[in-house]
Amino acid sequence: MVVVTGREPDSRRPDGAMSSSDAEDDFLEPATPTATQAGHALPLLPQEFPEVVPLNIGGAHFTTRLSTLRRYEDTMLAAMFSGRHYIPTDAEGRYFIDRDGTHFGDVLNFLRSGDLPPRERVRAVYKEAQYYAIGPLLEQLENMQPLKGEKVRQAFLGLMPYYKDHLERIVEIARLRAVQRKARFAKLKVCVFKEEMPITPYECPLLNSLRFERSESDGQLFEHHCEVDVSFGPWEAVADVYDLLHCLVTDLSAQGLVVDHQCIGVCDKHLINHYYCKRPIYEFKITWWSVPTQSRHTALPSCVERSPGEEDSTTAQSLCGSRPCQVVLKESLLSFTTSFKGEINGSKLT
Repeated sequence: MVVVTGREPDSRRPDGAMSSSDAEDDFLEPATPTATQAGHALPLLPQEFPEVVPLNIGGAHFTTRLSTLRRYEDTMLAAMFSGRHYIPTDAEGRYFIDRDGTHFGDVLNFLRSGDLPPRERVRAVYKEAQYYAIGPLLEQLENMQPLKGEKVRQAFLGLMPYYKDHLERIVEIARLRAVQRKARFAKLKVCVFKEEMPITPYECPLLNSLRFERSESDGQLFEHHCEVDVSFGPWEAVADVYDLLHCLVTDLSAQGLVVDHQCIGVCDKHLINHYYCKRPIYEFKITWWSVPTQSRHTALPSCVERSPGEEDSTTAQSLCGSRPCQVVLKESLLSFTTSFKGEINGSKLT
C-alpha cells in the first residue's frame, strides 16, 4: 500500500501574487441548490402576473388590475406584485395573502379611485393601511374622525407621561380587590387635580397664567400625597379635570370594563397657615362582569344572599325595574306565606 502525503503544488507566482484562475476560484459563489438538494422544486423568479389579478385575502376573494396594486411604489402590495417575490396560489389559481380580508375592499377602493371608508370603519382600515404600508391612505385617515380627535387627545395625555402606568395601576388594584372580596366589582379612590398648589381668593387677581408660580421653597410647603389609590396631576393645558376623567373612562371601557365614577369630596389635609389641599377625590367603581338581564328577574333578589356591607345599591334598584329591592323581597315573602297557609287549609289561592 502506498500512502501519499503532502500538499498539492502551489501554483502561485514566486512573488506571492495569485494567478487569475486562483482568484476566480476563491470568489466563486455557492451553487444554487437544485430541486433534489432542496427537497422540492423552487419557484422560478421573477414571477409573472396577469393584467387582471385574482386575489384570495384570508378566504375573501377580490379581483383587480395589476396596475392598481402597483399604484404606490413604496407599499407592500407594490413590492409583493413587483415580480421579485413569490406569492403562492390557492386551488383556483388566486394569489393568496394570509390576512383577514374583511376590510381589504376599502383598501382596494382607495387604490382604485381614492375613496375613503365611512367613519365607523376608519380605525379598522387604518390598521390595514399600516400592515400594507400605504402611506397616502394613512395620511388621509389620520385627518378623519375619530383618528383626528384621538391625535388631539393623545397630545393632551402626553402632558402626563405616567398616564398609562397609572391606568394599569387602577386596573390592577381593582382586580386584586375584586379577587380578594370575591366580588363582581371593586371601588378605589382617585385624585384628579389640575393645579399643583391651591389658590386662595387673595391670589386669584395675581393669576395671569394657567399656573400660579411660587418660589421653590414655598412650593415645597405644599408637597404632599393625598390618601388615595392613584393620583393624576398636575398639568398645564386648557383641558380641565372633567376632560381627564373622560379619558380615564374611555380607556378603561376600551378594555371591556364597566366604569362608574362620582366625586365623593375633596382632600381636607391642612398644609400651612390658611392653606388646605382641596383636591377633588373621585370614587371609581370597576365592574368586572355584568349580570344578564334575564337573571335579574328572579324570585328573590340576589342582594339578599350578600353579606352586610357588600350590597350593591345600583343593582338592587334595577333588579325588578323601578321597584326597590326591599319591596320585591316583602312581596315574595308575602306570596310564600299566603300560599303556605292556603295549602294547610286545603285551598289553593291564586
